[in-house]
Amino acid sequence: MLDLNNTREKIDRIDQEIVKLFEDRMKLSKEVAAYKIETGKAVLDKEREESKLSALQDLVKDPYNSYLVRELFTQIMSMSRKYQYSLIPTYAQDLAFSPISSLSVSPTTKVICYGEPASYTEQAMEDFFGESISCYHATTFKEVMEKVHSGSMDFGVLPIENSSTGGILDTYDLLLSYDNYIIGEHVLKIDQALIGLNGACIEDLRTVYSHPQGILQCATFFEEHPYIQPQEYMSTSASAKKVKEENDASKAAIASERAANYYGLEVLQSKLNFEQLNSTRFIIITNKKLYLETANKISLCFELPHESGTLYNMLSHFIYNNLSMTKIESRPILGRPWEYRFFVDFEGNLQEAGVKNAINGIKEEAVDLKILGNF
Repeated sequence: MLDLNNTREKIDRIDQEIVKLFEDRMKLSKEVAAYKIETGKAVLDKEREESKLSALQDLVKDPYNSYLVRELFTQIMSMSRKYQYSLIPTYAQDLAFSPISSLSVSPTTKVICYGEPASYTEQAMEDFFGESISCYHATTFKEVMEKVHSGSMDFGVLPIENSSTGGILDTYDLLLSYDNYIIGEHVLKIDQALIGLNGACIEDLRTVYSHPQGILQCATFFEEHPYIQPQEYMSTSASAKKVKEENDASKAAIASERAANYYGLEVLQSKLNFEQLNSTRFIIITNKKLYLETANKISLCFELPHESGTLYNMLSHFIYNNLSMTKIESRPILGRPWEYRFFVDFEGNLQEAGVKNAINGIKEEAVDLKILGNF
């Protein structure tokens, strides 16, 4: 029978040798970085790395270890690149965003939000900016983006994620279509209500209007009332307005109690959503590359080569720089079936060296990268 302690001692000696050799290799990586600084060469040399990996696999005697050796040296090369990014000055370049101490807001500040008056987005806007602003409303997410992009509005407010139903995908797609940037966020607890005409009752309802998110958040209600048909509409507040205008007791809306008060409707049932802690995260956008000095979260989007392991390699930049990821969302790339862009939120500030190192490493290795904001 093998002596386990003896085997472990042998492993320990081999590991010690590996550590020494690894440190020797990283010292040589520093010399490589110095050469690349002098010659202006890029850190990533995919042709060289692929040739090196194939050569190392050819050295393996046990076929079982061939893939494992490739994986091992893929990670060693990745660590070497990250080290080089931190050494080469051009990779610590300014990211084109400017820090500011505070948002300049006054009664003439123009802010546009999604939805009719009394929407949840309007409430989020007031919570973030206060009421001493010039408030405007838009019927579509795209209109908000366009008005901010054109400069006719200083800021825009849009929902981007719900705690019960996940990411609001239209917002993610629009962030790539316009040169707007996230400068703030606000989380609002959402208590959906069933609202209708005064004197109406649930038993007489046949149609309930709401934004698709409102319907999803109240899915249990429709399961319990199969005779009521949910119908998607522009927004929760627009749904409330529609019920008021149609003046039909068989129709109601899922919206806020704030909307019920604004449009003179009655709350037929409160807290309709199935998740008690139901909340929506709203983003504040501007067309300027600005961020608050106290900002502690960064959002970016990147597109990857359609190759095995590329997402793993991208995410390793956050691990290497000790950055905590808070969200990842994927979206399909139009015209390229089964290929995706990734939206990532992580903790940090654009002034931090580790953040710059991670972003510049991803920028070098991704097909495309856009910093969506620091907030």
